[in-house]
Amino acid sequence: MTRRIAAAVAVTVLSAAGVAAALTTSATAGPPTAAQEDGVIAAMARDFKISPDQARARIGREAKAATTEQSLKTKLGADYAGAWLNGDATEFTVAVTSQAQIQAVKDAGATPKVVKRSQIQLDTLKSKLDANKNAPKDVPAWYVDVQSNSVVVLARNTDSAKSFIQASGVDAADVRIEQSTENPRALIDVIGGNAYYMGGGGRCSVGFSVNGGFVTAGHCGRTGSTTTQPSGTFAGSTFPGRDYAWVRVSAGNTMRGLVNRYPGTVGVKGSTEAAVGASVCRSGSTTGWHCGTIQQKNTSVTYPEGTISGVTRTNACAEPGDSGGSWLSGDQAQGVTSGGSGNCSSGGTTYYQPVNPILQAYGLQLVLDGGGTPTTGPTTTTSNPGGGTSWQPGVAYAAGTNVTYSGVGYRCLQGHTSQTGWDPPAVPALWARVG
Repeated sequence: MTRRIAAAVAVTVLSAAGVAAALTTSATAGPPTAAQEDGVIAAMARDFKISPDQARARIGREAKAATTEQSLKTKLGADYAGAWLNGDATEFTVAVTSQAQIQAVKDAGATPKVVKRSQIQLDTLKSKLDANKNAPKDVPAWYVDVQSNSVVVLARNTDSAKSFIQASGVDAADVRIEQSTENPRALIDVIGGNAYYMGGGGRCSVGFSVNGGFVTAGHCGRTGSTTTQPSGTFAGSTFPGRDYAWVRVSAGNTMRGLVNRYPGTVGVKGSTEAAVGASVCRSGSTTGWHCGTIQQKNTSVTYPEGTISGVTRTNACAEPGDSGGSWLSGDQAQGVTSGGSGNCSSGGTTYYQPVNPILQAYGLQLVLDGGGTPTTGPTTTTSNPGGGTSWQPGVAYAAGTNVTYSGVGYRCLQGHTSQTGWDPPAVPALWARVG
């Protein structure tokens, strides 16, 4: 496939005024115009095979579902068991483990479903698989599937999957094995192209502008590596395990809250996490702008370099060089491209690293179109809501909260109400060690 490289090397996010001055690109500064916003609608209409009016209506329903999910997560606490939209995003279902919570879900305008396992129980099961650092190469991914209320292990070889599950200390009855032909790899292209370049000659895509630079995929560069266009240095990078990094750009660059839509730009207004089943669009320097749906969250995927946990699985396509690029649901930042299988000619599966954990890990803040403060993202909290800095049961912890447990620091990855036995070391799906 011929790769079109714009004469003006257009970056995924217009992250540097110095670079922009050297480019002749339609990704101009300022708020998106009505025509540019219509471009998002057109891309969704193309990829979902729906009308523009249907695309607009879908975006509205998905935005409402995202707000409802965030509210119910806090209200339902330990009874929350995941949420999802159906195929055309006309029905939003919220799973609970208690009959007593059915009315709360209905009152919020969602459809309740009573299930056996809570989100925390599912995440805890999956964390046991994550802890096994010897995942076989023919087990490409595993994830929490909230719709079936189970943990799913994808496998090219069933026997290998069974051995992996057993070695991880997980009961086979708690896991469903699904046959898969996926052969994921980190989407990095060693051939020069547009977006930003690494010192070793590779190319990746900018994710989102943040204070001081931009976020991207961890596999694109190690801490200390340098970049050009824009020039900068990887100030932090994690890969494998997670797949995130941030680049501190050199003086003279100007970060903007925009994503390249090829052509035009989309303004970033926040980072509210979209629901399973919601539409999501991806921007990358190799294949441009493509859309799909969120299939599963908190997925673990095995690349040749190792296992990556906590990524989101989608049916949108991507190709090498798209790595690190932006994912948006409407105008809300969702994540950066990690890797996947297939291509944009035949289709495929692509995984993205959610953006909020990146912001929280490095204490960053998104640069928003038009200014303002993100509705979600990192916090600077140094004490928990219950008073003091020590973890304790019975406290509603918000994502980004820092606590100590047995003298070790932890940061909350997902809002929840703590319980005895759910201390940070016991549930790594909910807490990241920071000390």
